[in-house]
Amino acid sequence: MIRVLLVDDEELVRSGLRLILEAAGDIVIAGEARDGAEAVSAVRRLRPEVVLMDVRMPGVDGLTAAARLLAQPDPPKLVMLTTFDLDEYVHEALRLGAVGFLLKDSPPRELAAAVRTVAGGHAMLSPSVTKRLLASYVDRTPSRADAARRQLAGLTGREEEVIRAVARGLSNADIGRELRLTEGTVKSHVSRLLAKLGLANRVQAAILVHDADLG
Repeated sequence: MIRVLLVDDEELVRSGLRLILEAAGDIVIAGEARDGAEAVSAVRRLRPEVVLMDVRMPGVDGLTAAARLLAQPDPPKLVMLTTFDLDEYVHEALRLGAVGFLLKDSPPRELAAAVRTVAGGHAMLSPSVTKRLLASYVDRTPSRADAARRQLAGLTGREEEVIRAVARGLSNADIGRELRLTEGTVKSHVSRLLAKLGLANRVQAAILVHDADLG
């Protein structure tokens, strides 16, 4: 069972998420929190695998809580919840190391699938939604773009192909089909890329590519 912590200041939202996710059969709600401060305390106490957390909350907001959670040893997988599909606060959370975001009105099947995806160690890169957020909120100042290009300059041709595909939101299987590689080979390439570039996950890789304006 995948243990999930729900963080939202609206009880109705938490109740709806609980009903949807517990109906999946392989997900259990370990607890709930009403703001970021409660979330940090609950994570320490309950040790959930996945945290679904609203971005905008009174008191300690989701962004502040994300920074605190992701700075802890062995942090949970963090997915930000938002009402808006283009939200600068979600983008900043991705930079901090969150593994993705969900719209609160996502279909039930998509919510459960997202929890399984991040619990399995994969980032949530939706080509249709996340890519729009990245393109809209990546800060492409000359200094940031130059720094990103320098960071990517040492990649081999194959590594650049792989990271560009990651930035497009493709899964390992999709990248393998496109580049005519086995899924295992792609997974190895991605792992080496993240280590080589000092990145935490695929979302940060996508942000780096977008910063460099190479996506």
